[in-house]
Amino acid sequence: MYQIDFKNPIHVFFMGIGGISMSGLAEILLSEGFQVSGSDRQKSHLTEALSKRGAVVYYGQKKENLVSNPDLIVYTSAIKKDNPEFIAGKELGIPFLTRAQLLGQMMKNYKIPIAVSGTHGKTTTTSMLSQILLDADKDPTLSIGGIFQAIGGNIRVGGADYFVTEACEYTNSFLSFFPKIGIILNIEEDHLDFFKDIDDIRHSFHEFARLLPSDGTLIINGDIPDVREITDALSCRVITFGASASCDYVPSNIAYDEFGHPSFDLKEPGGKTSSYALNVPGLYNVYNAAAAIAAARLLDIDNHIIREALSAFRGTDRRFEYKGRMNGITIIDDYAHHPTEITATLHAAENYPHKTIWCVFQPHTYSRTKAFLSEFARALSIADKVVLADIFAAREKDTLGISSRTLQEEIRKLGHECFYFPSFEEIENFLLENCTKDDLLITMGAGDVVKIGENLLSK
Repeated sequence: MYQIDFKNPIHVFFMGIGGISMSGLAEILLSEGFQVSGSDRQKSHLTEALSKRGAVVYYGQKKENLVSNPDLIVYTSAIKKDNPEFIAGKELGIPFLTRAQLLGQMMKNYKIPIAVSGTHGKTTTTSMLSQILLDADKDPTLSIGGIFQAIGGNIRVGGADYFVTEACEYTNSFLSFFPKIGIILNIEEDHLDFFKDIDDIRHSFHEFARLLPSDGTLIINGDIPDVREITDALSCRVITFGASASCDYVPSNIAYDEFGHPSFDLKEPGGKTSSYALNVPGLYNVYNAAAAIAAARLLDIDNHIIREALSAFRGTDRRFEYKGRMNGITIIDDYAHHPTEITATLHAAENYPHKTIWCVFQPHTYSRTKAFLSEFARALSIADKVVLADIFAAREKDTLGISSRTLQEEIRKLGHECFYFPSFEEIENFLLENCTKDDLLITMGAGDVVKIGENLLSK
């Protein structure tokens, strides 16, 4: 594998430079004096920001983009072998690194690299911990998988001590990392277009845990089924959080304010208990916070700093994000695209002021929709009214004989009302005619469904 010498900057070309993670890595390299170029399908605020910082960005992926003969090409799993830039790079003999391999090499440059993994909650927990480190004046370098308003983006270039990043299991990318502190929030079935089954997924998380050095620490949800299969034979320290009394960090006395924001007590190792209040909704955020608190206490950050940081934390874009009000209707947007996430988000919505909960859901990928069809139907049925958009294909092609109409039929089998429209315009018109004052409208999914709420607010 090609090894970067960060003391000798080179020219790095990013295939898909506009992605949330790729753009962040490009920005870090720019700050380190590297020459950066790259390509993407279309212009975005992320590509424009990189251009202003000195990157050369091409729109459209073609072999001519490599005319400057870069020293290294970085690519993601979304890039196929028939991509013209991929073919041209191989013909020119340019070395390649995956996004994860580059990120892993970056982590080696920091005293305490922290990687946050799990099927759900990575972006929020990474952001919570980032907020704590910022408030504790630790000057962290941050790489977040969403827009974190406290830093005005998804990346922050800080000092050489702390590096905090998300660690995604898809295509085993997190196995290229070199963390000193690793967090595992949960382990469930997902990405079944890559993994064979839950046992395959659990094996990958065990391999991630094994990356931690003997002087490192794994912080893991102790309520994961058969958690010792993940933690057995590790040389590092293991700290647990969860609802089980045997965990090191255990929330209790959980209560909610009128907007569904939880407050709770948290038992720490040694029996000490501290109280916290969040300004983001949902029970799931209590456990995200517990993981972030465990990491912060490991770094000897005082409880009063943690408490103030979590109180100030207002979430990240597309995580139960308040978008605005229209005709007395509250519009929220959420990235949930897995049945567990949908269930957690809709239960959080039940504690939020509402008359009727409308959920406009855009399924994400054909493979995920087919794999979890009945689970999606049950989860979405928590909402009072469900409206479906077409499946967002992402990296896939429609070869599985699955559609949003299939999901609509499954929801209706449960005796629940569900509507489907093939275009955003039809969905928007339907909502304008049927939503009423004091309703709560949630646009949900990992695609571009957020546009529906934004379009309604602009009318």
